[in-house]
Amino acid sequence: MRSLLRTPSDRSLFRDSSLVWLASGVVGVSFGAVSVAGGLPVWVPVLMSLVVYAGSAQFSAVGVLLAGGGPIAAAATGLLLNTRTAAFSLAVAEILGTGRAARFLGAHLVTDETVAFALAQPDPVRQRRAFWISGLGLFAVWNIGVLAGALAGGALGDTARYGLDAAFPAVLVALVLPQLRGEAAVRRCAVLGAVIALAATPAVPAGVPVLLALAGLFLHRRQPVEAAV
Repeated sequence: MRSLLRTPSDRSLFRDSSLVWLASGVVGVSFGAVSVAGGLPVWVPVLMSLVVYAGSAQFSAVGVLLAGGGPIAAAATGLLLNTRTAAFSLAVAEILGTGRAARFLGAHLVTDETVAFALAQPDPVRQRRAFWISGLGLFAVWNIGVLAGALAGGALGDTARYGLDAAFPAVLVALVLPQLRGEAAVRRCAVLGAVIALAATPAVPAGVPVLLALAGLFLHRRQPVEAAV
C-alpha cells in the first residue's frame, strides 16, 4: 500500500477512500457477529471473507445456512447476487492493467465501491490508482472487521438495531453523485434503474433488484442512435 502513496494525488485518494473503508469495517463487524451468533464457527465467516469477498452475497449465503439450507443452496444464492460484478468487471477491465497477476487480483477486488470510486476519477491513470488504493484498503478493512465481529460473537447483540445496513448505500450515493450531476444521460439511466429496482423489491429476493436495475443501461445505449436521427 505504501508504494501507492507516492504523490499528493495518491494521498488524496487514500483520504477519500477512508470513508468507504470505515463503512466496510462497520458492516464487516456486523457480518462476523451475525454469523457466529447464529451458530457458525469463527473460521466460516473469516475464510468466506478472504476467499469469496462479496459483502451482500456473503450475508445472503450465511442467511441460507442459518435458515437450514445446505452449502450448495448457499453458494447458488451468493453466485446469483454476485453476478452483477460481471458488468462491473467489464467497466474496469482496462483500468486493472494488462498483466495476468494484476487482472487476477483486480478481479477479486471488484466491488460496487471500488468500481464507483475508480470511475468517478477524471483520467485513466487516476482511475487505476483509485481502484487499487480503494480496493486493497477495502479488502483489508473488511476482513479485519469480519474477524473482530466473529471474535465478539453474540456480545454485540442484535446488530440490525444499529442501522449498519445503511452505511454502504450512503457511501455509494456519495460516490455516484458527481457523475449524476455531470451527465444527463447517466441521470436518465439511473432514474430508470432506480424505478425498476424499487418496483421489483417487494417481489424478488434481496440483491436481485440491483441486477434488474442494470436494464437502465439500455436507455444509455439508445442515446447515440436517437441523436444521430
